Amino acid sequence: MSDALTMAGRSLRISARTPDALITALAMPVMLMLVFVYFFGGAIDTGGEYVQYVVPGVLVLCAGFGAGNTAMSVTHDMHGGIIDRFRAMDVGGAAILAGHVAASLARNLAATAVVFGVATAIGFRAQASAAGWFAAIGVLVCYIVALSWLAATVGLIANSPEAAGGFTFFIGFLPYPSSGFVPVDTMPSWLRGFAEHQPLTPVIESMRGLLLGQPVGGSAWQALAWCAGITVVSVAAADVLYRRRTG
Repeated sequence: MSDALTMAGRSLRISARTPDALITALAMPVMLMLVFVYFFGGAIDTGGEYVQYVVPGVLVLCAGFGAGNTAMSVTHDMHGGIIDRFRAMDVGGAAILAGHVAASLARNLAATAVVFGVATAIGFRAQASAAGWFAAIGVLVCYIVALSWLAATVGLIANSPEAAGGFTFFIGFLPYPSSGFVPVDTMPSWLRGFAEHQPLTPVIESMRGLLLGQPVGGSAWQALAWCAGITVVSVAAADVLYRRRTG
């Protein structure tokens, strides 16, 4: 545990030295939120104010940009020679990867707070109870952890930080074919099936319902099941990949 915390602190210090990446990861979701709310929101019928609808999707998008940085950081470590030094210091792969994930969680929660502050400034009003807030934050934390472990796995596979950056494009695109920005029932039938059953839709639907004080049905449990599954598979794959890459 102490090694993982040390590695997390190292990742956060490295992040502080690359403010351009942090600003990009934060500015993109904020800019997209402003574009959707002020450019397209008036033309999209969601049964209420669009800003109330779109914020959970933007929070998920923000986590995706943050996870992209994690994938690139892991790839940089694997190819920069620092892993050999850590192994000589008897620091295991589990601690190194867990440190990256913990740092990703810290960065993403800070970015989420900024995005949520901007959303509040442009009119978003949460109507959640204390239990609703707790549950919404819990779902978001589970999603960020799952996505960060998936990003760490991608970082182990990629041959260069630039290749790992492709993960940002993939995970940044995934919120669009979901209920994040438009209602799923407005999509063509061939796309609707994917949008309804991909993992981001229950994550977004549960956070939207919890933040707005509305019933969430089974979406929260579906979101937690997806997050648990992604985390378990990613941790197992990361363990195998790390052993192969460093064995």
